[in-house]
Amino acid sequence: MTSASDTLAKQSATAPERSLNQRLDALERANRIRTRRAQLKRDLKAGRYSIHQLLLEPPEFVETAKVFDMLLAVPKYGRVKVNKILAQCRISPSKTIGGLSERQRGELVSLLRR
Repeated sequence: MTSASDTLAKQSATAPERSLNQRLDALERANRIRTRRAQLKRDLKAGRYSIHQLLLEPPEFVETAKVFDMLLAVPKYGRVKVNKILAQCRISPSKTIGGLSERQRGELVSLLRR
């Protein structure tokens, strides 16, 4: 048997309901971000965009991207090398670009310049 306080706690733990327009707007925004990130990865791979520039001045659409995924897009950087670099900088593979501290950002850029 559940009490009124249990029911209230369950209701407040769920996400608020969104209207159809809000959901569609969110979906459209997410698709735009994914498209821009995919283009950025192609640009990194082709050498048209610098990983150093990306880390030092990240565009807004890349703030929530994983550092690991962006580094994998750089030529000559595979999973083993990327994991080694992140471990050396004490950065979790699940860390986002926007979540990097100044120390981590600086250390990572200096390691990648070698």
